[in-house]
Amino acid sequence: MPHARRTALVTGANRGIGLAIAQGLAARGDIRVLTAARRMRDAREAAEAVGGEPVALDLSNPVVAESTAGWIEATHGAIDILVNNAAVLVDGDGLGVTTEDFAGSLAVNTVAPFALIRALGPGMLARKWGRIVNVSSGWGAFAEGMQGPVAYAASKAALNAVTCASAHTLGPTVKVNAACPGWVRTRMGGPGAKRSPEQGADTPVWLATLPDDGPTGGFFRDRRPIAW
Repeated sequence: MPHARRTALVTGANRGIGLAIAQGLAARGDIRVLTAARRMRDAREAAEAVGGEPVALDLSNPVVAESTAGWIEATHGAIDILVNNAAVLVDGDGLGVTTEDFAGSLAVNTVAPFALIRALGPGMLARKWGRIVNVSSGWGAFAEGMQGPVAYAASKAALNAVTCASAHTLGPTVKVNAACPGWVRTRMGGPGAKRSPEQGADTPVWLATLPDDGPTGGFFRDRRPIAW
């Protein structure tokens, strides 16, 4: 990665894996981190923890999120790194989830990341440098049986499709990849998970700081490619 100072926008940066990603990027010293959360209070707490700058970004309405991302870039300067980390998890199988919850999961986990890529990708393409990381899950991998709750699994599978399509559209100077952090001890993952947030953040941070000859359009766990 060049030594020029970059600016990263991390969604869901107020806790868990998102906070660990923000901390990992900020610790490098050459990246300014914008900590995004739905509520400005939470964004500020995260910014204070990592030495970043807070931004409020509500992903429940992707159309508003897209316009807000444009405003963030106009206000805070060019965004070079986008980490789509924020997500919602609704428990239940195909018959136990309401249509409203299913649509809400898609809005936050899939459509909002697409909206942010639409808002920020053109600038990266024009500047001929960018890194986009979509925090996905093995639960959204067909190769691993799509074993998670249906709304979450479907939304992450769709996010993987967005990753492939965006890499094709924006490449090769804008790297777009998906990361599976594994089972992590967060509010979503629960206390019994085997990995710490820092371990879960390692691959997303690596993908966010890839060199110019790094991969694009891939799905990674522990810095290794995995099947879709």
